[in-house]
Amino acid sequence: MMAVVDLRIFTEPQQGADYETLLRVAKTAEQLGYDGFFRSDHYLKMGSASGLPGPTDAWITLAGLARETERIRLGTLMTAATFRLPGVLAIQVAQVDAMSGGRVELGLGAGWYEQEHRAYGIPFPKAKFDRLEEQLAIVTGLWATEVGKTFDFTGRHYQLADSPALPKPVQSRVPVLLGGLGPTRTPALAARYATEFNLPFASVEQTVEQFARVRAAAEEIGRPADDLVYSNALVACVGRTEAEVNRRAAAIGREPVELRANGLAGTPAEVLERIERFRAVGSRRIYLQILDLDDLDHLELIATEVMPHLA
Repeated sequence: MMAVVDLRIFTEPQQGADYETLLRVAKTAEQLGYDGFFRSDHYLKMGSASGLPGPTDAWITLAGLARETERIRLGTLMTAATFRLPGVLAIQVAQVDAMSGGRVELGLGAGWYEQEHRAYGIPFPKAKFDRLEEQLAIVTGLWATEVGKTFDFTGRHYQLADSPALPKPVQSRVPVLLGGLGPTRTPALAARYATEFNLPFASVEQTVEQFARVRAAAEEIGRPADDLVYSNALVACVGRTEAEVNRRAAAIGREPVELRANGLAGTPAEVLERIERFRAVGSRRIYLQILDLDDLDHLELIATEVMPHLA
């Protein structure tokens, strides 16, 4: 029996989307049976133009969606460690987890887009990966501390003393997602802290190499490699006909040939064949990057013509 592949919706609201748009997409995704609704954590559009109506905050958005959805998993790909102090982040995620009834997942990354930091007065420090490592230790440490006990941490970048380590999430273990193509430190951090390892916008060949590094890093510290979920994030552009594929590609400013080479593009049959290549090398979850958030028919097409074949 072939392994199931979950499909999740992944949005980039900084490119231009307000909360109501995200709510429509999340509710539609839930109704259509997608496993999760995830969003990026950015405050500035990539590329030219302003990204009207402007950015929405990832965790405020997810708090709203937590109260307006019932089943779908909610999370970030990826929250920037530069945006929030780790203790505050632990509180925010635990609270949204409670608001959702235990449906939240935390994707956490080092932060990389310097321009958005300048635009909104957010410090863009050096040694970002070191800070990420300390954040992971703190956030997971706070959640794991028994009620009634305190948590202390002394690091180079963060220090916590006598923290009550509250509130606790509803889930006994909030899934933590890490990702990226770094050959050494990224796999090591994933092996130590992650529930899921996600590879964004990578080829099948890159996926094979990086999944192998993460599996080896897990086994090196005595953790079963299969204890982690392995996933990919890929742009989606699916159409019933070539004309529909071309229309959807034009709507997001991309070329069908490029999308077919680097993402999940084409007819449902073509996309299924592409997903099967990722499933064959160990991917068990695909995050579909949906860039035209007004095209809800796109989500329905994938849900009816692709999703059933992955179960």
